[in-house]
Amino acid sequence: MTRDDSMDRSERTRAGDTRAAHPASSWDEALALLREWDPAWAETCSRMTNNPWKSGVLPRKTVELISVGLNTGTVAFHPESARRHIRAALAAGASRDEVLLVLKMSALMCIHSCTLGGSILVEELPPSDLGEPHARPATPIADKLRAAGRWDPAWDAFFYLDPEWTEEVVATALGFQESGVIPPKLVGLLSVAYYASRGHLYPAETRRHIKAAMRAGARPEEIIEVLKLGFVQSVQASNFVVPILDEELANATRSTEQTR
Repeated sequence: MTRDDSMDRSERTRAGDTRAAHPASSWDEALALLREWDPAWAETCSRMTNNPWKSGVLPRKTVELISVGLNTGTVAFHPESARRHIRAALAAGASRDEVLLVLKMSALMCIHSCTLGGSILVEELPPSDLGEPHARPATPIADKLRAAGRWDPAWDAFFYLDPEWTEEVVATALGFQESGVIPPKLVGLLSVAYYASRGHLYPAETRRHIKAAMRAGARPEEIIEVLKLGFVQSVQASNFVVPILDEELANATRSTEQTR
């Protein structure tokens, strides 16, 4: 994902950043090429992608932790961007445990393929395959969530198909939801980012987590910033593909020259 990595070294020095300079990222390379090929669009794109970092609506640490999450999910895994945002999150004051919790949340994101696929499977099963299992295992955590009104109905189908494993998944998720490492509002904002991102686009869960984030104190403008961060991630295409285009243009030029 892009961020104000495009600040030049002099601006970083004025900001008091005395850390050793890191190698230029793919975004730096892509932005330099875009500024050469289409300077007007490059400037507009840079301003747009940097907006969530410059608006001041969300603290820098929050922006970076959300960016870590968006770049470490299994659907949109970008190691270089993940490293850049982990480094920035730590510089903004994030602790190891806070970053680790974000990584735990990212690790579980594809679990909703089970809720989707499980629901379809139950619908498609013949009547002869439906019915209560002979020996239902104990599921104290799921039972407790149901009793407290905190059970997500999206899990009903997979719970029916495999209650033991669903119980284990729920226990794993509760491990970070109730850890207290980050406040509930940030958990909610991270969840909105995950479910509204282009890799998931899960409307029902997005709505559920927007409601949860607002109950935890998130303001509408904060949720808007989260949605902007998800959109900004789409500029990853420029990060990685624009330099490839530059390489292939050079290859095509060489091939043309060799055939003359």
